[in-house]
Amino acid sequence: MASTLQTNQSKIGVAIAGTGFGQKVHIPGLQAHPRTEIVAVYHRDINKAKAIAESHNIPHACDTIADIVKLPQVQAVTIATPPFLHYEMAKTVLQAGKHLLLEKPTALNVSEAKELYQLAQQQGVTATVDFEFRFVPGWQMFAQLLSEGYVGNKRLIRIDWLGSSRADASRPWNWYSSQDKGGGALGSLGSHAFDYIYWLFGPVRKLSAHLSTAIPTRVDPVSGESKPVDTDDTCILSLELADGTPCQLTISAVVHAPRTHWVEVYGDRGTLVLGSENQKDYIHGFRIWGSQPSKPLTEIEILPHFMFGQNHADGRISAFIRVVDRWVQGIDSQQAIVPSLREGVYSQLLMDLSHKSHQSATRIDVPHLEDVL
Repeated sequence: MASTLQTNQSKIGVAIAGTGFGQKVHIPGLQAHPRTEIVAVYHRDINKAKAIAESHNIPHACDTIADIVKLPQVQAVTIATPPFLHYEMAKTVLQAGKHLLLEKPTALNVSEAKELYQLAQQQGVTATVDFEFRFVPGWQMFAQLLSEGYVGNKRLIRIDWLGSSRADASRPWNWYSSQDKGGGALGSLGSHAFDYIYWLFGPVRKLSAHLSTAIPTRVDPVSGESKPVDTDDTCILSLELADGTPCQLTISAVVHAPRTHWVEVYGDRGTLVLGSENQKDYIHGFRIWGSQPSKPLTEIEILPHFMFGQNHADGRISAFIRVVDRWVQGIDSQQAIVPSLREGVYSQLLMDLSHKSHQSATRIDVPHLEDVL
């Protein structure tokens, strides 16, 4: 799926906010894209902002988002800060009439996400969320096979997303340990899963959720004292899709599992499996298997046109460049793109309802997205 963009068009000046994931993925991805030029970087510590700018040859460094959006060279902004900062930062960007690429989860709740979506609509800017699984070769091939009716009528979907990023109890307390700051496995991984379920299988009609915390305290790196963790690190979710298909979703960030990310779809005509055993890179390594009734499960080759044009060692960069591609297409055409903040609202809605279901120990009806917007 090579880029369809014209490289002879003028470059789009982009500012970066968030320098953790931003330095690992956003900066190399935007520097590799033929249509984007990084013109500014934000960090709350101006000295760190200047150091990052200097090391990446970025002309401007700022310690407020307000200063970033005042720069005439900045036409667009990417935000890769912790979730509790998303709403105010994104609001400032959109109010300034700048295009936005936002990391997930969109915000801290669906009301904030909805406000951002409506603001982007009012301002006529292109805003997207980095739901990168939509752009991964194996996932795109999987989506095509599903759309072609490989499994027939769906009867059961099982999804396991299991990792060990938080399995070490000595890992210190940080924003990920705080629900008020948007931490937890549901926000980190569930936000992606809810988006790709919507993309691959359609909307959800009902859900029930059980959220748990295996490591209830972590050491505060500043005080050295033990602090409580009030975020989930394991999530068990039962979904009923709008077409009636049951979907079981299991997420954990504290397990050492040989199969890290697995999607199984069972239908009346066949079975499709998408999975990766790559522990170090959640983008690279996906393979597809399929079978028809009474036939063995056989690997299905991913077609060449789905493959990344340039395969970065860090798969997140390869997928991110495709997200940027879609974003730039929207900026050029001034037409709506998918994913946009609309999809971000839906993912946030399902996260909010999962918390509500867990707290009330009940099954929750999911409203139509149009009724939420």
